[in-house]
Amino acid sequence: MGSPEADHPGEVQTLAPSRIGAAAVTFFALAATAPLAVLTTVVPAAYARGGGPLIPLTFAAVAVVLLLFATAYAAMVHRAPYAGAMYTYVSRGLGRPAGLAAGWLAIASYLALQLGIYGVAGVAAAPLLHSWFHVEAAWWMVAGVCWLLVTLLSTVRVEIASGLLALLVLAELAVAAGFATANLLDPAGGKLSADSILPSSAVDRPALGLLLAVGVLAFIGFETTGTYSEETMRPRREPGYATYASVLLLALLLGLVSWSFSVGAGPGEITALARARGSELVFDLAAARLAPWAVTAGRIVLLAGLIAAMLALHNAMSRYLYAMGKERALPRAFARTAARTHVPRTAALTLSAVTAIALVAAYLAGVRTPSILAHRLGVIGGLGILVVLLATALAALLHLNRVPNGEGTWGRFLAPILSTVALGTLGYLAFWNIPSLLGVPADSALVWSVPIAFVAVGALGLIHGAALRGRRPVQYAGVGQGGTPVVVTPVPPTVARTIPQQREPGAHRPERVKR
Repeated sequence: MGSPEADHPGEVQTLAPSRIGAAAVTFFALAATAPLAVLTTVVPAAYARGGGPLIPLTFAAVAVVLLLFATAYAAMVHRAPYAGAMYTYVSRGLGRPAGLAAGWLAIASYLALQLGIYGVAGVAAAPLLHSWFHVEAAWWMVAGVCWLLVTLLSTVRVEIASGLLALLVLAELAVAAGFATANLLDPAGGKLSADSILPSSAVDRPALGLLLAVGVLAFIGFETTGTYSEETMRPRREPGYATYASVLLLALLLGLVSWSFSVGAGPGEITALARARGSELVFDLAAARLAPWAVTAGRIVLLAGLIAAMLALHNAMSRYLYAMGKERALPRAFARTAARTHVPRTAALTLSAVTAIALVAAYLAGVRTPSILAHRLGVIGGLGILVVLLATALAALLHLNRVPNGEGTWGRFLAPILSTVALGTLGYLAFWNIPSLLGVPADSALVWSVPIAFVAVGALGLIHGAALRGRRPVQYAGVGQGGTPVVVTPVPPTVARTIPQQREPGAHRPERVKR
C-alpha cells in the first residue's frame, strides 16, 4: 500500500477544508476570465473585423455549449472532488498518461495566459501613470509590481483571497454595467436600432467561424472552479454550481455589454470606430456620456481586474501542482501546505519564480511594447485550455458510462457527447482560424509551431506517465485518485503445470483394439 501522506506523516499536505462556498468559487472563476479586459480588448477587435450584431449572439451560442460542458464537468466534480480538476478527470476517463498530459498542458496554458496579462497590465497602467504623475513607466516596471502583489497574495488564506477577488470582480461588473447602461440610455441617433442586434445581410460563414472561436476563448477561466473542490464546504456540489453560475454570468455580461457598444456607437459606425480606436473604444463611449472621474475609475478597475486575473490563474496553477505532488506524480514538496494558512505555498512560490524568470527573459530579449506579444500569448493559452476542455468532455463521456453511479441519461450520456462534439467543432474552427487569431500571415511559422508545441507538451506528459509506471508503479496507480491510499496486490508468479501425456485410446484394453 502506498500514499503520499504515509511516507512523511509529519508534513502538512492538505488544503483547508470547508473554507469557501459556491459564491467564492464563482468569483475566483470570473476573476480568471478578466471580463473587463475581454470587453476592452477582445470585443473591439471583433467589431473591427466586421462582426457587428453577430458578436452578442456568438456569446450566447458559446454559452449554450459551455453549459452542456458544465453538466459533464459537474458530474466529474461529484465523482472526484480533488484539486487536480481536469488533470484528475482526464486521468479517470482517458487513462493516467493522458491525465498527466492534460495537467501539463493546462499549467503551460495558464502560464501563457498569465504572462500575457502581465503585458496587458503594463499597457493599461500607462494612461493612469501619465495623467497622475506625468511619468512614462516601462511595462516591465508595472509587471514587477504586479508580480510582487500576486506573490504575496497567493500565500494568504483562501477565504481572504476570495473576499479580495470578490470585491475586485464586483467592481468590474459595476463598471461594465455602468458603461453599458450609459450607452443604452443615450444611443447613437437618439433611438435603439434593430440593426444593432439582428444581422441586416447574409451571414458570412468564415467570419462566423472566426467569431465562434473568439467567443469560446473569451470564456476561458470558467473551468478553474474544480481546482477549489477540496476547500469548499460541499466539495461534490459547490464547484459544479459555480461552473454553471460563472458561464451564465459571463454570457449575460459579455452579451449585453458588447451589444451596448453597437448601440452607443451606432450599427453603421461601430466597425470604423473600433478599427480607429481599438481598446480605447470602451472609454471613448463612456467619456461621451459620463463624467471624467467615471472614465478614470474604469481604468483603475481595469488594472485591478488584471491583477485579480493574475492571482486567480496563479492559484489555479498552484493547485494543479499541489495535486500532482500529492499523488507523487511530481516531487512531494509541491504538496506541502503552510501550517497556518493551508495554501500550497511551495507550489505558489515555485510558480512565482518561473514567472519572474519569464518576465526577466522578455525584458532581456528587448520587448518594449508588449501588446502584440501579450495578445499572442493569450490566444495560445486559450487554445491550449480549449484542447484540455475537449479532452475533459471526452473523458467524462467515457468514465461516466463505463462506471455509472446514479446519473441520468442526460448527465451521463447526452450532455457529455453533445459537449464533446460541440467543443470539437469549436476547436476545429479555432485552429483553422489560427492565423487570424494570432494576427499573423497564413505562412507564418507561428501557424504550425503552436500546434506542434501543444503536441510536444502532450508527448512529454505521456512520457512522464510511462516513466512513472515503469519506475514507481504504486505512485502511478494513485494518479487521478486525489492522494487516496492505493492498494497494489502483487500478482503471484505463474507456475507452469505439467499436463500428463494422454494415453493412446484403448491401450489399457489391448484385446479391444482393432489391429
